[in-house]
Amino acid sequence: MSTTRISRHIKAPRAAVYRALLDASAVEKWRVPPGMTSSVHTFEAREGGAFRVSLTYVEPTATGKTTAHTDTYHGRFVALVPDEKIVESLEFETDDPALQGEMTITTTLVDVDGGTDLHAIHDGLPPGVPPTDNATGWRESLARLAALVESGNG
Repeated sequence: MSTTRISRHIKAPRAAVYRALLDASAVEKWRVPPGMTSSVHTFEAREGGAFRVSLTYVEPTATGKTTAHTDTYHGRFVALVPDEKIVESLEFETDDPALQGEMTITTTLVDVDGGTDLHAIHDGLPPGVPPTDNATGWRESLARLAALVESGNG
């Protein structure tokens, strides 16, 4: 198991960033890697609330973790501190032992001049997920999150 740490400055208030982290329609837009589409099946944005999301590859040659072309993960919100912190527990729906195991994502938001610094720690990555790939995916997703909330659409 490994850990990815990533940070991003977002030119928007903490409250706007926090809302986009907990809004299912916003999550469908920003928390999806390039070349994939997102479907949020369940999203109960409260402590103890469940979520389930599928990411489907656009290219038919890509291989998914759950089905031929789809990665599905589910989890729950462990802790929510409004406008400050979100702790999620999640795992892939897969039969592959190299991709199994519970992961934790802790996201903290800090006021800085001109916006918010977002810090995410993705802990417990299964051995089948290269940390460099995970970090790249996070950077791409956080760029979309920044674009979404900086435009006022988040």
